Amino acid sequence: MLTVNAYAATAATEPLAPTTIERRDVGPHDVLIEIRYCGICHSDIHHARSEWGEQTYPIVPGHEIAGIVTEVGDQVTKHAVGDRVGVGCMVNSCRDCEPCRKGEEQYCLKGNTLTYGSIDRDGTRTQGGYSTHVVVNDDFVVNIPEGIDLDEAAPLLCAGITTYSPLRRFGAGPGKKVAVVGLGGLGHMAVKLAHAMGAEVTVLSQSLKKMDDGLRLGADHYRATSDPATFEQLAGTFDLIVNTVSAKLDLDAYLGLLAVNGTMVNVGAPAEPLSLNVFSLIMQGRSYAGSLIGGIRATQEMLDFCAEHGIGSEVEVIPADKINEAYERVLASDVRYRFVIDTSTLA
Repeated sequence: MLTVNAYAATAATEPLAPTTIERRDVGPHDVLIEIRYCGICHSDIHHARSEWGEQTYPIVPGHEIAGIVTEVGDQVTKHAVGDRVGVGCMVNSCRDCEPCRKGEEQYCLKGNTLTYGSIDRDGTRTQGGYSTHVVVNDDFVVNIPEGIDLDEAAPLLCAGITTYSPLRRFGAGPGKKVAVVGLGGLGHMAVKLAHAMGAEVTVLSQSLKKMDDGLRLGADHYRATSDPATFEQLAGTFDLIVNTVSAKLDLDAYLGLLAVNGTMVNVGAPAEPLSLNVFSLIMQGRSYAGSLIGGIRATQEMLDFCAEHGIGSEVEVIPADKINEAYERVLASDVRYRFVIDTSTLA
């Protein structure tokens, strides 16, 4: 067993604090990764504070992991010592159900194993990337291509694949009009990716305060949803709306922005239920969908696409002792657009 430095939540109401944890020995199909950077996702905060259900403590969050392979098991063929690699939201799945066989491990019918806060197939509890090292089954490790800096690559393992998946699934590309609701950690990646795919991109944000950023990142248009004229002028416009916010929205108003046969897809996860009038869908053949991260194959495809198009996340790199401050800044929307922990500061 390898003892490593980490930052952990010890209770829902306590700040995260330095600690040590044990990583399992490297098995035949395992990869030992020296973590260089780990992004801070809003879901880390939800888990650390038991906002998505009661958690078992201590919890080491972090599922946007970028680092270097330092050891591999004797059956590993896809990764080698020295490789630049990443680990996202999952570290295992059943491998046998239909979604797993299709490469959609995120929808594993028996439940995938989350990178932290889950019970793995060997009975151990997973701990995440706010640490110096992690041991992961090689099937759930992806290669980070040259051309993407590791700090900018880390958030791609969650924010990147979360937005790439619905954009690919619903055909974002030339001739398509795509709206992105919200310009935060997820939204800024959706704008970059949709632009690189060739779509005409509009940001729908509560205000215009981030308009300069949105246009710089690749948006063609930027409209304020606090202005009622936005919903009147853009009615029936979009082929695809990607909703990245985790707040309660007037779904009927947003669905009214879709063209005939258009789709609105949720990747944001509000805590409270949402409701809609079914006539907002059936009168124009519209669809309302959801999407959860992506499988390992799609995650590798996304990373290769980002390398090809020079896409990385917009990051603010912080030392480990600023994690609690970063959590509060995330809640205050005071980040542009993803905090990333320099894990060398855990040493």
